[in-house]
Amino acid sequence: MNDWPEGWTDDNRSGNRYGQGSASERPESARSMPHVQRRPAPPQQRPAPPRQRPVPQQPSGYDGGHPQYDDGYDSGYNTGQVYGSGSGGPGGGDRGPAQGRPRPAPNWGRRIKIGALVLVVALLGVSVGTYFWADSKLNRAVDLSKVIERPEAGKGTNYLIVGSDSREGMTSEDKKRLHTGSADGKRTDSMMILHTGDNGPTLVSLPRDSNVEIPSFVGSESGKKYPATGRTTKLNAAYAADGPELLVRTVEFNTGLHIDHYVEIGFGGFAKVVDAIGGVELDIPKAFKDKWSGADFPAGKQTLDGQQALAFVRTRHAFTSDLDRTKNQQKFLAALASQTATFSTIINPFKLYPTMGAGLDTLIVDKDMSLWSLGKMFFAMKGVTGGEGTSMNIPIAGNVGSNLAWDKAKVKQLVEQLKNDEKVTVTEN
Repeated sequence: MNDWPEGWTDDNRSGNRYGQGSASERPESARSMPHVQRRPAPPQQRPAPPRQRPVPQQPSGYDGGHPQYDDGYDSGYNTGQVYGSGSGGPGGGDRGPAQGRPRPAPNWGRRIKIGALVLVVALLGVSVGTYFWADSKLNRAVDLSKVIERPEAGKGTNYLIVGSDSREGMTSEDKKRLHTGSADGKRTDSMMILHTGDNGPTLVSLPRDSNVEIPSFVGSESGKKYPATGRTTKLNAAYAADGPELLVRTVEFNTGLHIDHYVEIGFGGFAKVVDAIGGVELDIPKAFKDKWSGADFPAGKQTLDGQQALAFVRTRHAFTSDLDRTKNQQKFLAALASQTATFSTIINPFKLYPTMGAGLDTLIVDKDMSLWSLGKMFFAMKGVTGGEGTSMNIPIAGNVGSNLAWDKAKVKQLVEQLKNDEKVTVTEN
């Protein structure tokens, strides 16, 4: 089989081997070589340009081939890029939008709003939890619905605040340290009426030795009605006879003032509250001692701890009258409220919760007392110290034996002003 092109023979190969040869004036024309086929160049493929970053500018005269051979030669790689690599830099691919475009500026307004919302929700949750925790601690043991023949309620709110000599929950060591003794039962050691209204708070002390009449009443436990006998006795005897309900009944009968709420705290709870807030600063104008209460105070400003505070409010043997003791009680309770209801105490959970726990664990209140009403009472006590209200003893006219007789005319005028929520103009004698 002859593989040479058609028309080529051995003679041609031996003779005119190269056709017309180079001696001819005309150049030899191109010959067709059908058995030699040149494969077409692969179609040019250009990689997709980067989405964000522009294709880097190539040097002048460079169009994908070599700059020295830019005369029509096409290598098929005229982009200067290796397939599969991106525009992220040498040896690496596209590294994503973080390097492909500038990072957006943080939306501080949105972040602040979200942070504020989280803070509000957290504070709301803590507040609600604290409210229910504190509310559950209140001992609502006094039922004022058992009090009979009550006077009509007036404007404002009236609290009967009682400090008892209850030793409930106290150890033998506590009783010795606080000089409380170990008497059975409990009696009222102090009694005050706190009125709150539009004209500021008014705090009226009722001396325990006040001469009052015990009215008819229904026994808080027995439910039996006891008729009035007309006998008069000391005010604290009513509490000793049948507890808080009879005390409220006796106060209302002898004053004509409707009592809305009842609050009682014992010896131990009082001392714990004072210790929980780190003591109470007090200015004592005159030094005094009392071996019965354990009081031993120099004159001047000083900070009283729980034991000292209890001795201060209980002392009566160092004074000539129970009225002096009630003055001290008012002064101390107002200072206690003023120094407890502070911003530093409220925002400090390590101070707030022990203080609330110590007080609420030993408080006895009426069944209708809410935590909100108790808070209003506490801040009203603080207002008395701040000069927003009035503190006084109930007007006294003299003595009946060893008891203190009230000035009935002044007491009637005082009660009318409190009922009508008017500014108190009555003064103690």
